[in-house]
Amino acid sequence: MKVITARNVNTALLKGIDLFQDKINYIEQESRNGKTLECVDPVTTVYLKPTERVCLIEERDANPFFHFIESMWMLAGRNDLKSLTYYVASMSNFSDDGETLWGAYGHRWKKYFHKDQINMIVKLLKENPNDRRAVLQMWDANKDLARVSKDVPCNTNIYFKIRDNKLNMTVCNRSNDMLWGAYGANVVHMSVLQELVAHRLGVPVGVYRQVSDSFHVYLNEVWDKVKHLSIDTYSIRSTTNVYDTLENYEHSDLFIEYDCLDWEHDRFFNYHPADIVGAANWVNPCYRDIAVPMAITYYLYKSGKYEEAYEHCDFIIPKDWKNACLSWLRTREERRNNHADKGE
Repeated sequence: MKVITARNVNTALLKGIDLFQDKINYIEQESRNGKTLECVDPVTTVYLKPTERVCLIEERDANPFFHFIESMWMLAGRNDLKSLTYYVASMSNFSDDGETLWGAYGHRWKKYFHKDQINMIVKLLKENPNDRRAVLQMWDANKDLARVSKDVPCNTNIYFKIRDNKLNMTVCNRSNDMLWGAYGANVVHMSVLQELVAHRLGVPVGVYRQVSDSFHVYLNEVWDKVKHLSIDTYSIRSTTNVYDTLENYEHSDLFIEYDCLDWEHDRFFNYHPADIVGAANWVNPCYRDIAVPMAITYYLYKSGKYEEAYEHCDFIIPKDWKNACLSWLRTREERRNNHADKGE
């Protein structure tokens, strides 16, 4: 077992890249989606500050709009494809029927097993904060094992426990692509879930651990963009945490009023981003300060209105998400301008 202990996703990513610099740590392994480098041992990532969940390393160029809004989609318990393809069209590649995602995590958290597992876990830990049976299940042995599908759950189950009056969480994963999964979407989705459960229990967020049985990278253009990054002692990346460069950054809570959260989920996903009402009409900061201005910004970007998109991006309150969105938009605008200059 390899253990990567990191302050946040940015440190974890650099340490993960470093893991694949030594051939003793991995083997070349074929997969359904092409050749991978797979760690010989399972890898456990320990996030000491899981709420620092935004990847701010520019070379990775992760899509912050998709990552956060998919997190809300999960908390809503949805499995519809249309809500996600607006932000990433390639999500349709993972659908068996062109309408839904079979392995949708949030749907499994709240509906698939005909019970809301999140509510049950909150109730369990409220009644007994020392309980060790707060297990959230995502893998269905009856229907997932040997299923022929484009999308069976990679994350299989989650353990929650309260220790030192903080909510710790351990996520188990059967197959984890380091760039798109572990240090891309997973860290956002799962840490947001951890924060929601902690909010409902009235305790701070503790440590988040992710155990990845097959920890790998695909040999593709994304890996080519980051594989040179270093964490050696002479690199500024090893001594300066990117979150420390965000002036006056403080994490602000995503949730303040749980009772209206499901209503806000429905309201958000039942409207086209062009028709979403302004942030002042929302209660929870996850929507008011992040998802709503993100959705409107993304709509303006897709409409080719870059200047308006930049202006509306300023309504995203948390500096980590705002900076990530601005960086992502600038990269797209630069690509568009380069193509125009070449007459493409």
